[in-house]
Amino acid sequence: MEKQKKNKLGIMEVNKLMLSMGIPMVISMVLQAVYNIVDSAFISNMAHNGEEALNALTLAFPVQMFMVAISIGTGVGANALLSRSLGQGDKEKVNMTSGNAMFLGAVIYIVFLLFGIFGVNAYISTQTTNNLIKEMASDYLSICTNISFGIVFFAMFEKLLQSTGRSIFATIAQIAGAITNVILDPIMIYGLLGCPEMGVKGAAYATVIGQIVSMVLGFVFHLKFNVEIKNGLKYCKPNKMIIKQIYTIGLPAIIAQALMSFMTYGLNIILVKVGESYVTAYGLYYKIQQFILFAAFGLRDAITPIVSYNYGMGSKERVRKGVKCGLLYTTVVMLVGFVALEIFASPLSSIFGLSGETQRICISAVRVISVSFVFAGINIALQGVFQGINSGIPSLIISLLRQFVLVLPVAYLFTLIVKWNYSLNFLIWTTFIIAEVITSIVAVILFKKENIFSK
Repeated sequence: MEKQKKNKLGIMEVNKLMLSMGIPMVISMVLQAVYNIVDSAFISNMAHNGEEALNALTLAFPVQMFMVAISIGTGVGANALLSRSLGQGDKEKVNMTSGNAMFLGAVIYIVFLLFGIFGVNAYISTQTTNNLIKEMASDYLSICTNISFGIVFFAMFEKLLQSTGRSIFATIAQIAGAITNVILDPIMIYGLLGCPEMGVKGAAYATVIGQIVSMVLGFVFHLKFNVEIKNGLKYCKPNKMIIKQIYTIGLPAIIAQALMSFMTYGLNIILVKVGESYVTAYGLYYKIQQFILFAAFGLRDAITPIVSYNYGMGSKERVRKGVKCGLLYTTVVMLVGFVALEIFASPLSSIFGLSGETQRICISAVRVISVSFVFAGINIALQGVFQGINSGIPSLIISLLRQFVLVLPVAYLFTLIVKWNYSLNFLIWTTFIIAEVITSIVAVILFKKENIFSK
């Protein structure tokens, strides 16, 4: 009888558990990438100024990713803390963790609303002097930040559902939002079915409406299926201890994804010195490779609650199996992604209406950078493990190395070489291979030092 009362995180066979949780999470994360890639596909094929519009979305993209980073990172912290509390049987802490996640979601939304009102124009101006691109980027980003409550609160509900092993419902909500976005994009961008033609503004409205649909469904599923969690305003009262523990776990996840934003922002500034075509090409490549990276992130987010719950329960063997399965499946996903991008680099670039030099640069970026996927899987999986055992520093080190310390300086050096000898332009993209190889070596060393199986 006691066994039947336990959450499946502690009793289901680990390999089966990893697949049952990981597959819905992978689908959910990949669909998250759909928002930006679909916007880009429709925007780039507008009758007028399509390439400029694509460039505008590239400039807005780092802030969108930063919103995702803060929201999902906070959710990851709540996810791991709640899963561990379930494993320890601490019901009060479970309820307070859920409530404080809602409180933090409200704070995050207010911050991005203020940025949308007061900071968008200044931010865009740091990356371009082209007035047309600046105007389109500002319009798009203002809408995405001012109406960002959908993406913020969906991230909370998604992670709460995942923390109890009910990731399938988070995936359903994500799918509904993605479908909404896909349907509304051509209608609102091109002005179909009686809707006014809104261009980049239409893309932004389609995005935020899709996010709101996901949020509403996530809220409904949370109330209906997360029976282990009690909801109420009293649990939303900020608790310093709970918030500290959420961010002890979640801060590395926030930094990991936030660094993607800062890296993209920094690369936009570096690459524009070589040419605007490089900014457009890299921005498009980045959105294409999100399908692969986000799939790995989905598996990472399955690794975290599985390891966390069983670590809290004191089951070393289940933790060992969780680490093994997580590393295996994440590496397989990245290898498949590497092969797919090598094969389809050219047709993928054609979908977005690129031609000439910009298309050639984009194809080169896809084929060279995708080699780094072979090593990135190890780094991403071990981040999930570190988050699950509440080892924030190793996870932070991995993020800093692969997305900041080993990228921007090397990329800047290589752009200087390319400006001196343009035939060596492929060197810019090898930056990512160098970063992932060095980081994977460091990650394995840090994992061995944790020695978690003897604790």
